Amino acid sequence: MGELSGRVALVTGGARGIGAAAARALAGLGAQVIVADVIDTSPVVAGVGGLGLRLDVTDEEDWKRAIAFARAEAGGLDILVNNAGRFLLRPLTETTLEDWRAIQTVNVEGVFLGCKHAAPALAERAGRWTGGGAIVNLSSIAGLVGQALGCAYNASKGAVRLMTKSMASEFAPLKIRVNSVHPGVIDTAMGAQVVHDFSAALGVGDNQARSQLAALHPLGDFGKPEDIGEAIAFLASDRAAFITGSELVVDGGFTAI
Repeated sequence: MGELSGRVALVTGGARGIGAAAARALAGLGAQVIVADVIDTSPVVAGVGGLGLRLDVTDEEDWKRAIAFARAEAGGLDILVNNAGRFLLRPLTETTLEDWRAIQTVNVEGVFLGCKHAAPALAERAGRWTGGGAIVNLSSIAGLVGQALGCAYNASKGAVRLMTKSMASEFAPLKIRVNSVHPGVIDTAMGAQVVHDFSAALGVGDNQARSQLAALHPLGDFGKPEDIGEAIAFLASDRAAFITGSELVVDGGFTAI
C-alpha cells in the first residue's frame, strides 16, 4: 500500500511536462490521479492508471464540472495540483494588454478558480488523513526574483506565491494545507520556450542561450520534470503534515546566488 492510497488527486496541465511528472509521482505513491488538460491526456492516463478529463482552467463552468467529475467518478478529492500555466518573455513596452491578460488569466485566475471550487470537496474528506487535504500551486523562481523582459510572467507567479499564503491561512481550519513550488528552468516544452525566447532576446542561437541559462543554476544544468513531480508528491503527502503556506524552491541553486 502506498502512502497516498485511498486519495484522489487532480492535476491540471497534466498531459505533459511537470504535470505529467506530478501525475506519475502521485500515482507511484498510490493516489488515484485525474489528469486534466486541454490537450490529449490519454498517454499519461494509461501510464498511471488514472482518469482523464478535459479542463480549461480559465473556465469556471469547466471547474464546476471537474469537481463534480471527481465526486462522481472517484468518490471525492483529496489533492489539487494547480500546474497549468503559460510563459511570456517580452519587453514591457512591447507587451500588449491582450498578452498581459492571457498570462494572468491562466496563471492567476486558473489557480483562483481551482482553489475556490476544490476547497469544499477537499474539506469533505480532509479528516481522513493526518495531513488533511492538500493544494500544491506551481509558482516559479520568477515568483521570487524579478527578471528583465519578464514583467507579465513575474507578476503572475508572484501572485500565485502570495495567494498560496493567503489560502493557507484561510483553509487551515478546514484541514487543507496549501503550499507553492518554485522550479528553476526545467527540461520541458515550456523550458524549450524559455530557451528560445532568451535566444531571441540575446540575439544568439538556442544552444548558446541554453548554456547561458544552465550556467545560472549552480548545479550546472536544467532540472528534470521528475524533480518537480517528487517535490509536489512530498507536499501532498502526510510527510508534509505540518507544512502550509510555504515555498519549496527546486531550482538547482538559481536563487541562492
